[in-house]
Amino acid sequence: MKRIVLWLLSTISAVVLLFGYHTSTAGTVATTQQPVGASLSTTSTTTTSGGTGGTGGTGGTGGSGANTQTGSTVTGTVAQTRWGPVQVQITTDAKGTITDVEVVQYPAGNHEDEQINSYALPILVQSTLDAQSAHIDMVSGATVTSEGYLESLQSALDQA
Repeated sequence: MKRIVLWLLSTISAVVLLFGYHTSTAGTVATTQQPVGASLSTTSTTTTSGGTGGTGGTGGTGGSGANTQTGSTVTGTVAQTRWGPVQVQITTDAKGTITDVEVVQYPAGNHEDEQINSYALPILVQSTLDAQSAHIDMVSGATVTSEGYLESLQSALDQA
């Protein structure tokens, strides 16, 4: 009788723990936090971005700024990844040099996403500023975010 009661209680405990566990597939949430990379800019320019586009990665937002003497700010298309959307915004000076990169949207649906992206996104931003192109290495452990970042970055560079 004791074995049956012990087996029943352990089975119920296992089922409760199993269904109470929150996984990363519970859903994705796009951030509305401070864009990553805002503090890594090499210079600051003030421009007004123009134009709007579509949604869901088919069209971008932004465009070249009206004043080409101070540069322009361009926002790439939204790259839909399996963990959530990634969108990059670049600022260039009059010579076409990338002076600032901000990650406007990135996956932050759970603690693991936040931990990975807080490590990976500053590396991707600094690599972009160093390389001045989309020819940068992906960050190990953040492959999905890196792929989305590169897709949106290339879109922004194509528009600039």
